[in-house]
Amino acid sequence: MGWKIVVGADDAGFAYKEALRELLEADPRVDGVVDVGVARTETTPYPNVAVTAATIVARGEADRALLVCGTGLGVAIAANKVRGIRAVTAHDSYSVERSVKSNNAQVLTLGARVIGLELAKKLVGEWLEHRFDPESASAAKVGLIDRYEGGSR
Repeated sequence: MGWKIVVGADDAGFAYKEALRELLEADPRVDGVVDVGVARTETTPYPNVAVTAATIVARGEADRALLVCGTGLGVAIAANKVRGIRAVTAHDSYSVERSVKSNNAQVLTLGARVIGLELAKKLVGEWLEHRFDPESASAAKVGLIDRYEGGSR
């Protein structure tokens, strides 16, 4: 069974979101992609898009979310406001790997004004390969994060 992924961006990340959505839709590891915006003519504030995407993941309606804004930072901050969500900005392979394997992050955010599109595509492809091991040494640390948040995961 493949991933179900939510994608979203503000107007600064629109072009990257479109390219990455197409990449995900063509990837055999992905069973479905939900696009929460923005559309080409919209200027929706990034917190609205990020919270919408993160809420879908938190409700279990998708496995992960991929968000893009100018830096990746704003969408990460907004997505992290949703209970149960761990969102990270990562612009290199090691950080993408550790975001999943060490932190069980369900949301990856990228900055369209920080990295090139080809690197973004490479990182998204790598991101699909990583899975969190609930038996790993990192599981206890992720559990602490959940307890601090007041969650019951």
